[in-house]
Amino acid sequence: MSQPGLPEQGPHRPDPQGPPGALDQTAQQNLIQDVGRVLLRSMPPAWSEVTVEYRAVGAHSEITAQLLAPNGTPIPLAVPAELGELFGRLRHGMHEPDRGTWISALYRLQRPSSYSVDFNGDYEPSWQHPPPAEAFAAELRTYPRAGVNIPGWLARNAGVPDATGTATRAPALRTAEVFDAVDEGGRPQVDRPEVAMNELTGLVDYLDHAPIVLAARSYDTDQLDPAAPASVPLTFHTDGQWIWPGAVGYYLRTHGVPPDAELVSHIRRAGFQVPEVDEHLRELAVSVITGEEHR
Repeated sequence: MSQPGLPEQGPHRPDPQGPPGALDQTAQQNLIQDVGRVLLRSMPPAWSEVTVEYRAVGAHSEITAQLLAPNGTPIPLAVPAELGELFGRLRHGMHEPDRGTWISALYRLQRPSSYSVDFNGDYEPSWQHPPPAEAFAAELRTYPRAGVNIPGWLARNAGVPDATGTATRAPALRTAEVFDAVDEGGRPQVDRPEVAMNELTGLVDYLDHAPIVLAARSYDTDQLDPAAPASVPLTFHTDGQWIWPGAVGYYLRTHGVPPDAELVSHIRRAGFQVPEVDEHLRELAVSVITGEEHR
């Protein structure tokens, strides 16, 4: 979220942390503004923008900051200890039942006082120092999540077994291929169940209308009709559980090539309705596609 500026007045409120999730929206906003005021007081005379990233899991926390000089030069910035305390209180107070709390926050302050903050509760941040093993298990004890909301990296590091039934690992994003294989002549092959005619439109709409997370400006050649003008979309879509190339919908629509059978079953269970896909899941999908996925 972003705001145009920080209020001039804003006395620091000495309220105790209380139980996880105790902060209402007003209290959260007060702490976010306190972060900005502390930053403003610590800025050198010449600056244009500063970014602060706070990362935490269990009792492990770290904070880094960088300011941008007027000439565009990035400069590492030491931040007062009070800043880490404010982020810690905010993280504790923003816990939500079944969803846990955020793992990292990126705070951006621009001269003279406009700011924005982004919270991440799903993907693993790039730690400066690897957290101790106990920190991951402590995270789930202190800020419990429903099993489906525990990212795979957190479950893995916390040693959460799949068999518990109460804190299982969140499934990794699955990727669907366009074809199963290529024959000796270079022609694509598939060995999948045919799509029922009464499901064809629903499947194509789902495949085409799920959020696009990566896209090229050009089109690829149709491998089943090489003489046709290049019209295969070079895109990747996700619904938060599966990732597939835009070519999957194209070949189904144009040539009747059935998609991966498990993807079809997944879409059928969803009632052919694409769910909302938040920004963190979209970023995770991009990291999977590009091979930069966090461990």
